[in-house]
Amino acid sequence: MSSTLGSAERPLRIGVVGSGPGGFYAVEALFKTKLTISVDMFDRLPAPFGLVRYGVAPDHPKIKNVIKVYEKDALDPRFSLFGNVHIGRDVQVSELKKFYDAIIFACGAETDKHLGIPNEDLSGSHTATEFVGWYNGHPDYQNRTFDLSHPVAVVIGLGNVAMDVARILAKTVDELNATDITQHALSVLAQSKVKEVHIIGRRGPVQSAFTPAEIKEFHELATATPVVKAEDLKLNEASQKELANIKHPVRKKNFEILQKYAAATEAPKEKKIIFHFLKSPVEIKGNGKVEKIVLEKNVLSGEAEHQNASGTKVFEEIACGNIFRSVGYRGVEIPGVPFDNKKGTFANQEGRLTADGKVVSGLYASGWIKRGPTGIIGTNKVDSEETVHHLLADIAQLTPCEFPQRASLEEFLKKKSIRYINYQDWQKINSVELERGKPLGKPREKFTSTAEMIACLNK
Repeated sequence: MSSTLGSAERPLRIGVVGSGPGGFYAVEALFKTKLTISVDMFDRLPAPFGLVRYGVAPDHPKIKNVIKVYEKDALDPRFSLFGNVHIGRDVQVSELKKFYDAIIFACGAETDKHLGIPNEDLSGSHTATEFVGWYNGHPDYQNRTFDLSHPVAVVIGLGNVAMDVARILAKTVDELNATDITQHALSVLAQSKVKEVHIIGRRGPVQSAFTPAEIKEFHELATATPVVKAEDLKLNEASQKELANIKHPVRKKNFEILQKYAAATEAPKEKKIIFHFLKSPVEIKGNGKVEKIVLEKNVLSGEAEHQNASGTKVFEEIACGNIFRSVGYRGVEIPGVPFDNKKGTFANQEGRLTADGKVVSGLYASGWIKRGPTGIIGTNKVDSEETVHHLLADIAQLTPCEFPQRASLEEFLKKKSIRYINYQDWQKINSVELERGKPLGKPREKFTSTAEMIACLNK
């Protein structure tokens, strides 16, 4: 054990796995301390910023401005990026420990939860993650195809990602032209025949997870009208109490917007975005591809803030050509890291990783892999600060690593023939993407594969 970690003679060496908000807010918190600290950040993709680059909708550029905050820390001499390094595959956690006194996992929730219904994986049934990653240029999803020739699409879920998917499906190409959506996605969306987007939620309007800003946008779409049935806004007593709870003002704002949609008298536009509440998907039907979705009407029961939705055995069908499932996310296991299979997160206590309820020395988590997929980007700041607070409190108990010099890690990666991307490499890739966007009238045109990014560096 050592109490000299964090001194000028022996800087505290921290490895951060994941370059999204959870990772960068952890770096920010670390750099605010008076200790001497050296941080290396890893990401399996060549490009940093995780969810901000590949998750935030292309028509929400202001949200992406948070990258400017992350860039300040990325340019700090105490920081190094190692992109295109897949921890758990290219480098094992046991190997990584040799170079760091502590490791913070901030690798997000990369996979989707399942509905668990018949024919969930029929052609035309997609996860929201696939669609979002595809139009945002995520290398993992560029081989996906989306046949948008059917006039009806269904989006399952009442969170902000579900709203993003519905909005992108309903927008015109002119509304997306000046965004950083990929040209390939834009060309497919230009041929879309989708005229109706049905949004399905298993609970009521008060329990919806979207934010007011997200659903307010539906009123501003050029050729689409949001449709809400007044009868769906009739609340049971428990929901009325939830709506009146001053601790959750967002609910009231959401409900007011939905009321305006229900009371709207303007002539409907060419496309419709139709909200369905208290309905659960129970089966997908089709002969080789999606043709219908079967929904069961639900009722809510229980006390306020603890209501459950249960089926009524009353069913309806919607004929459709595509289904986009947005019902939550799970983390992906990494060998050597304790995983909570029930929660889909790394097992932890306030950011300290645990195995069988006992704290594992030197391993930490922040962001979605710590708490689950909740909150907005800024939520990760407080979350990461909590983790870093505990890490710094543990310094005296940390085992100093075997090779504390960054040069030792670089040599190790070279021996493994891993072509890592440092921050200077990323700056070059970034500048080329920005230039590629200019003739298209776009803020950038992303590279959509690792090979393209590395080829760009070799020119």
